[in-house]
Amino acid sequence: MPGKKKVKKIFVLDTSVLLYDYDAVKNFEQHDIAIPITVLEELDSFKKGNSVTNLHAREFIRYLDKISDANMLHEWIPLNGRTHGKLRVLSDEGSSLDASKVFGSVKNDHRILNSALKLKDEEPERKVILVSKDINLRLKARAVNLDAEDYETIRIKDIDHLYKGKTELKFPDPDLINKLYKSGSVEHKNIETTKPYSNHYYILKNRKASALGRYNPGSKKVELVNTKHAYGISPRNAEQTFALDAIMNPQIQLVSITGAAGTGKTLLALAGALEQRSDYRQIFLARPIVPLSNRDLGYLPGDVKSKIDPYMQPLWDNLGIIKDQFKETSKQYKKIDEMVQTDKLSIVPLAYIRGRSLSNVIFIVDEAQNLTPHEIKTIITRAGENTKFIFTGDIFQIDTPYLDAQSNGLSYLVDRMNGSDVYAHVSLEKGERSVLANLACELL
Repeated sequence: MPGKKKVKKIFVLDTSVLLYDYDAVKNFEQHDIAIPITVLEELDSFKKGNSVTNLHAREFIRYLDKISDANMLHEWIPLNGRTHGKLRVLSDEGSSLDASKVFGSVKNDHRILNSALKLKDEEPERKVILVSKDINLRLKARAVNLDAEDYETIRIKDIDHLYKGKTELKFPDPDLINKLYKSGSVEHKNIETTKPYSNHYYILKNRKASALGRYNPGSKKVELVNTKHAYGISPRNAEQTFALDAIMNPQIQLVSITGAAGTGKTLLALAGALEQRSDYRQIFLARPIVPLSNRDLGYLPGDVKSKIDPYMQPLWDNLGIIKDQFKETSKQYKKIDEMVQTDKLSIVPLAYIRGRSLSNVIFIVDEAQNLTPHEIKTIITRAGENTKFIFTGDIFQIDTPYLDAQSNGLSYLVDRMNGSDVYAHVSLEKGERSVLANLACELL
C-alpha cells in the first residue's frame, strides 16, 4: 500500500562473509545485522597470522569492540553512520528446529543455522536472511526453510561481458590502415563513434591489410602498436603483442592480463619486466599461496624463502624458459642468475607487503584470481613513485574457497579500473604453450 513503512530485514552474517570483507556490516543500508556467537569464535581462531584473511578477522573484532557494550548479547547496537541499521550478537541457539539433528552432526555451520533459526522464531514479523559465501551452508539453510543469499556487494554482475581490453574491426577500404602505418596514428572518430577507453587496443582489418593500434588518452588518438621483443621472447599473436606493449609502456602503471593456461600471461610479464630491469630498482614476483590439503607454510622446513619456493615453482619455470633463449655463457643468461643472487629479482610472499611502500619497483602478481578484492586493493595501495603492477590470472580457474569468477579480485580489478589513463587490460585467448596443451584446454 502507498505510504506503508518498509519492514527492516535482518541479515545474519556467516564467518566467510567477514573474512572476505571485514566492512560487510556497513553494506546492508538501514537493515539490521546479526552475528552468531559461533562466528566470533571462528574469527578468534583466524586472528593470528600475516595473511589478509587474518587481517580481516582482526579488523572486524576491533570494530565490534569499538561499537559494543555489555549488552551486545541482548540488545541491538547502533552501527556508526546514519544510513546503517543496528547490530546484535546471537548467543541463543535453541531453535524449534535443530539443524544438528536434521543434518546428523554437531558442527559450527549447524550452530550458525540454529542461531539464525532461533532469531527467525523471535522475529516472526521480520524477514531473516542468512548471508554466506559458503554454497553448502546456503543450501542447508534453504533445506530448513531459512532464506539464504550470497554476499554480492563486491561482485561483478555480468561476467560474460567483462571488459576484454580489445576490439576487432573490419574496414572495406584499406586507406585508414595505410594512414595508420604512414603517420603512426589516426583520429579515434575515424575508427568508431563510441567513447574510447583509455589504452584500449584495436585489431584493424581489411581484406588485404591489417594493423594493431592503441587509444592513447594523452594524444587522444589511436596509435600504431608495433611488435616488441622482450629478453628473447617474441609475441606470437595480436593479443600477446598488446600485452607486451602495455607491460613495456612507462605511462601505464597498472596492467592486468587474463587468459587460460598456456596463453603466455606469466612468461610475457616476466620477459617484459626483465627487459625494463634498468628502469626499476627491483623486480618483485609473487603469487597467492593456495596450499593443498590445507597445509600451512609452517609445515615446511627452513626460512621463508624455503617455505614459499614450492608454491613459486611456476615462476621459476617461466624464468627457466626465458634463460633457455640464450646460451649459458651469454650475458643475458648470467644476468638473470646475478639478479636473483643480488635480490634485484626477488620472489616475495604477499602476506608481508602490508604496511610497506613500494617505490621504483615492478611488481608481478601471478594467479591473481585467487585474491579477494580487498587483497588486490591492499597490494595496489602500496604503490610509491615509479612503481608498476602487473596482475595475471585466469578468472575461471579459482582455487580458493568462497571465490568465483564474479567475486575474485582480478575480475573486480578489471571491472573497476577499465578506462583509467594509467591502466591497461588484455584478455589472451589463443594458447601458445603447445598443441597438446591447447587440445587439453579445448576438450577436457
